[in-house]
Amino acid sequence: MYKQGTFVSYKIYMASSQSKKLDRQKLFADPIMISTIVLLIVFLTLFILYPLAILLVDSFINEGNITLDVFKRVLAMAGFRKAITNTLKVGFLVGIASSLIGLLFAYVEEYVQLKTKLLSGLFKIISLLPVVSPPFVLSLSMIMLFGKAGIITRYLLHIYDNNVYGFWGIVTVQTLTFFPVCYMMLKGLLKNIDPSLEEAARDMGASRWKVFTTVTLPLILPGLGNAFLVTFIESIADFANPMIIGGSYDTLATSIYLQITGAYDKQGASAMAIVLLSITLLMFVVQKYYLEAKSTATLTGKASRQRMLITDKSVTRPLTFLCLIVALFVVLMYACVPLGALFTTWGYDFTLTLKWFQLVFTRYKGFKAFKDSFVLSLIASPITALLSMIISYLVVKRNFKTKGFIEAVSMLAMAVPGTVLGVGYIRGYSGGLFRTGILQGLYGTGLLLIIVFVVRSLPTGTRSGISALRQIDKSIEESAYDMGADSFKVFMSVTLPLIKDSFLSGLVTAFVRSITAISAIILLVTPKYLLITVQINEFAEKGSFGIACAFASLLILVTYSAVALMNLFIKYFGTSRTIKEEY
Repeated sequence: MYKQGTFVSYKIYMASSQSKKLDRQKLFADPIMISTIVLLIVFLTLFILYPLAILLVDSFINEGNITLDVFKRVLAMAGFRKAITNTLKVGFLVGIASSLIGLLFAYVEEYVQLKTKLLSGLFKIISLLPVVSPPFVLSLSMIMLFGKAGIITRYLLHIYDNNVYGFWGIVTVQTLTFFPVCYMMLKGLLKNIDPSLEEAARDMGASRWKVFTTVTLPLILPGLGNAFLVTFIESIADFANPMIIGGSYDTLATSIYLQITGAYDKQGASAMAIVLLSITLLMFVVQKYYLEAKSTATLTGKASRQRMLITDKSVTRPLTFLCLIVALFVVLMYACVPLGALFTTWGYDFTLTLKWFQLVFTRYKGFKAFKDSFVLSLIASPITALLSMIISYLVVKRNFKTKGFIEAVSMLAMAVPGTVLGVGYIRGYSGGLFRTGILQGLYGTGLLLIIVFVVRSLPTGTRSGISALRQIDKSIEESAYDMGADSFKVFMSVTLPLIKDSFLSGLVTAFVRSITAISAIILLVTPKYLLITVQINEFAEKGSFGIACAFASLLILVTYSAVALMNLFIKYFGTSRTIKEEY
C-alpha cells in the first residue's frame, strides 16, 4: 500500500511538473506576454518599491553611513511620541467600533426579517454611502452639527462652547466612514454559514443569544478579526479626517504632513513615514497571510438551503432600532453638506442662498478644479482597471517565476498610507536617483498625479479581478490558444468580455477613489493643478464651511452619478448569467 501510494504521488508530482513546464514554454513563446510582464515589473518597481526604498535610504543613511540618528532625533520629539500613542488609540477604538456596527448591519440583513423592504433598502444604502463619498464629508458635517455654531449643540442643546475637535471627533467620523468596509466583509461570511448548524443548536433548546455566541460568533471570529485589522489600517493611515477635525490632536499622518509643510524637514518626515509604514505593514501581513486564510478554513461553504429569518419581536425590534439610529444619524450627517452650501452663514444666518455655488465658479476657480480633477481621474481610471485585470489574469491564469513578486507588490500599495507614498514620491522624484534622465521632470506634473491615482486604486481592482477570474474555467482560454490566437487576442476577445462586470466596477471604483483622493496628492499637487479635494481641505481648515460644502456637494453629485451610471450600464450591458452558465 505504501509503495503504491508513493508511486501515485510521484505520478501526480511528475504530471504537475510537466504541466508547469508546458506553461513556461507557452509563455516564452509569446513575446506579447513577456513584454507585458517586463513592463509590469518595471512599473511596480519604479512607482511602488522605489519610493519606499528612498524613504529607507533617507531614514537610515546619512553622509554615506548607516545610522539611526534621524530616528533618534524624531523619536526625541515629544509631539511625535504623542502622535504615535494617539494614532494607536484611535486605530484600536475605530477598529472595534466599526467591526461591531458592521456586524450589526450584516447580521440584520442576513438573519432578521424586516417589516418593510424600505428599511432593508435604507440600511443597504446607508452602509454603502461613505464608501463612494469624499473622505472628509462627515468631518464637515460633524463640525456643523456639534461645533460651537452647531445646529444640535448651539440651537437645540444651547451649548455655546462645545469642542468637537480632537479624539472623540476623529473616532466618531472614522467609525461612520469605515464601518461599511466591515459590513461588506462580514455580510459574505454570515451568508456562507450553513443554517443547519445554527438550527441544530436551536433544536437542542439553545436560546438565540446562546446560538450566536457558541455557533455563529466562533465561525466568523477570524473574519471579525480580519475586519478589525483592515479598519485599523484604514484608520491609522487616514489623513483627511484628522486634518479637518483633529484640532491639536495630532496623528502620525498629520505629523508627517506638518513635518514637510511646516518644518521643511524631509528627512525627518521620511523617518516618521517609515514608523507609520512599519505599523501598517505589520497589520497587513497578519490580516493577509494569517486571518484571511483562517477565515476561509473556518467557514462551512455555501448554505445548502435558504436561511429561515428571525421574526421574534424580542430580537428584531432592538436590532432594527439600533440600525435605524445609526442610519438616521448618517442621513443627518450627509444632509448637512448641501444645506451648509445653501445657507448664508451656517450657525447664524439660515437664509437660503446660492451664493456659495456661484462663488465656487466665479472667485475660487471651480471650473478649473473640477476640470483638472475630472480629467486626471478619467485618464487614471481605465488605466487602473486594465492594469488590474492584466495583473489578475497573470496571477490566476499563468505560471512564471516573478508571479509572486507582481502579486505581492501590487497588493503592497494597500498597506502603504497615502501620506507615506506622498513623501516617498517627493523624495524619489524631486531628487533621488532621477535628478537627470527620462524621469527628471516627472515631479510636479499631471502624469505623476495620474500614476499616484493608479497605484492607490490598483489593489482594489486586482482583488476584484482575481475573484472573477477564478470562476472561469481554464479550458475556455486554452481552446482559443489551440486555434492559434496569441495572448493579447485571447485576453481581449475571451477573458475580458467574461469579466466585463469586474472591469467596469474597477473602472468606476478607480474613478471615485481618484477624484476623492487627498492623503497622497496633497503633498504632490502644485499650483499648476487645482484639485477639488485639496480645495475642500483648504477651505475647511480656514473655517469657510459654505465654500467647502459647495465644493463637497458637487463632488458627491459627481461620484454618485458615476456609480449610478455604472450600475445602469452593468444592468443592461453586463455579462449575462446565461453566458456565464454556458461557460
